Amino acid sequence: MDKKQSNGNVVKFNRWGYIFLIPFFVVYVIFSLIPLVTTIYNSFFENYRSGLKQIGPNFVGIANYFKLLGTPEIWKYLGNTLIMWIGGFIPQIVVALLLAYWFSDPSLRLKGQRFFKTVIYMPNLIMASAFAMLFFALFSASGPVNQILTSIGVFAEPYKFFDHIASARMLIMFMNFLMWFGNTTILLMAGMLGIDTALYEAAEVDGATATQIFFKITMPILRPIFIYVLITSLIGGLQMYDVPQIMTNGAGTPVDSTTTVIMLLNRHLTSKNVGMGGALSVFLFFVTGILSLVVFRINSRSEN
Repeated sequence: MDKKQSNGNVVKFNRWGYIFLIPFFVVYVIFSLIPLVTTIYNSFFENYRSGLKQIGPNFVGIANYFKLLGTPEIWKYLGNTLIMWIGGFIPQIVVALLLAYWFSDPSLRLKGQRFFKTVIYMPNLIMASAFAMLFFALFSASGPVNQILTSIGVFAEPYKFFDHIASARMLIMFMNFLMWFGNTTILLMAGMLGIDTALYEAAEVDGATATQIFFKITMPILRPIFIYVLITSLIGGLQMYDVPQIMTNGAGTPVDSTTTVIMLLNRHLTSKNVGMGGALSVFLFFVTGILSLVVFRINSRSEN
């Protein structure tokens, strides 16, 4: 009798668990699953506006995908996106590793750690659009940066940062680095603080150097967090939109060198080209999945 009652209680608890999960599934279906299915469905149709005339929707199969992949612009914009993501991610992960190591090392006894942790995380709380507007004002032809550089004689006349490919991309990379290195530092530091100090003590007794301890103990244990940071940063990088959109007013200047894939998607959607917009969204979905899978495969091989 007691056993039957305990089984009944387990069933009741399970039922309440499913009830509490219902809001999540409802939100997921409405805001994720239905838009995803609709996007895939629209990608098989010719559906756009030409002036005042609406063309479609006409079923064209995978013609939108052939048209998309046949245009050189998509590969150029994908390259722009990856270049600006990599340029921001490499210094981000290097600086985050150094800061996390310094903050988590008790032998350094750094003072004011709470203050510095707060300061480095604060850029992550600022909206990317506000960050882009700030940098646009700072580095414009009449901005304070140009005024300082011309006053000290670095430039004879104001340097147009947004009219040169290297400087425009560098500014976008620098902004992405500033916005996200604090978040990455907190994640890596949490992983380092969870490492058993006995491992470090045993390595020091065996005569291991600080470099050997870092690469032979710290980095292998941090591998899952590092892979998580890499994957989430990759997904965020492929979705890069707000910073280059605001800094170049949607033009991707100079000569489309800062135009990202999402900016191209926005152009299709603002021109009411629903079919090509859907095809581009599905293409980006598969690119993200393939690159994420490559990262997982490389990680699994290195573990073996």
